[in-house]
Amino acid sequence: MVRRNLGQSTRSIYMGLACISLTLHILMAFFCLSVLQSACILPTSSSSTSSSVPRIDPVSHASSSSSASSSSNKQQTNHQHGERQKPNVGTFDHKRNGSFNEDTEKEKKLIEAGKMIANERGRSKLKELFTHSLYNLPRPELQQYDWLLRLKTDAEAEEIESEEKAKGDPITSGSDWQSTSEEEGYDKVTWTREKETHPPWLRFHLGISRWELYDRKDLNLAQLTHYLATQRILGAVQKKGGTQLKLLVSFPNYGQALLKPMRQSRDAETDVNLFYFSDFERHNAEIAAFHLDRVMGFNRIPPVVGRLINVTTDIRETTTDERLSRTFFTSPAGNVCFYGQCEYYCSTEHPVCGRPDVLEVSLATMLPDLSLAPRRSWRSPWRRSYSRTKLAQWEKDPAYCDTVKTTPPYNRGTRLVDLIDMAVLDFLMSSFIF
Repeated sequence: MVRRNLGQSTRSIYMGLACISLTLHILMAFFCLSVLQSACILPTSSSSTSSSVPRIDPVSHASSSSSASSSSNKQQTNHQHGERQKPNVGTFDHKRNGSFNEDTEKEKKLIEAGKMIANERGRSKLKELFTHSLYNLPRPELQQYDWLLRLKTDAEAEEIESEEKAKGDPITSGSDWQSTSEEEGYDKVTWTREKETHPPWLRFHLGISRWELYDRKDLNLAQLTHYLATQRILGAVQKKGGTQLKLLVSFPNYGQALLKPMRQSRDAETDVNLFYFSDFERHNAEIAAFHLDRVMGFNRIPPVVGRLINVTTDIRETTTDERLSRTFFTSPAGNVCFYGQCEYYCSTEHPVCGRPDVLEVSLATMLPDLSLAPRRSWRSPWRRSYSRTKLAQWEKDPAYCDTVKTTPPYNRGTRLVDLIDMAVLDFLMSSFIF
């Protein structure tokens, strides 16, 4: 008897739980249907405009208000002409589609505004990086012998002027320099000891010191890069030395730049089986090196920019180099090509071609000529042997670094750690030049 009563009570409990569960499932189903229906119903133009005004920029707000005013004008015009439209299903669908299109346009504008904000934030992050204390460490005051070039003082200029007068040499008054080559295509300029009269490339040369090529805070850096990217190319000749094709271009204000052409696509990968320096030199590696050097705070790589040039008007028609001019030809695809003369990849099998005339290049600022600024250069102690059978000394001597530490000029000053900085930079840009 007790077992029968216990079984009945258990069944009643199970039935009650089943009813509660069924009720909860029904309520959940109604809730989901209501949510889906509200998500599919599009808001009217007035409600969408009022709800989205705080979230959009003034341009989109102006466009939405103008569209609303135009729709109101249309309604007034229809009312004046006595036209009455009955609200049917087709009209309602058309309005819904119109409001959907408006919302879509607003979303696109919001996405574009977000991208612009992201870009601005990216630029501000670089500025914030340069404001870090590591980029603004105190530096010793530069002495007169720390500059690669310097302007003569008034006393030195007067002394040289008096000596030239005594020799009877023709000189210009006031130590000014005036060009007389305007008929050759160069600008007619007058340079004095005032910095404002100097072109950007000359101000760059005068700003080279023992520790860096340029000051990161110098406003002339932006002027110099703009000048490289926009100046008219007056002449182009092939640069002597090196293993691959490079050109030396001249500008009307007597400036020069080193040109490297684009020889392969950006996503082309180097074959892992190639020997050292058996691949094309990449023009964009020069640009990347300049910006990476800036980020690392070295400021030891000359400013470099990318630029599009016309192979015909900027090189072929301006060059005075007969060796270079003889290598121009038109490919079967109708592109203007040339290959120059060098040790590697200067042949008809490896031409540099425009599309059909346009060519992407890198332009690097030239350093002062050795005749104006004599300077010494040292070969890297960790240079490669460039031999397929012979190893370099550092590749087989475990104590080679200790030997370098005691060898001039690496045994004093910061020259050794500066060399290590450059090795780190080359490793990061995957361009092993040693």
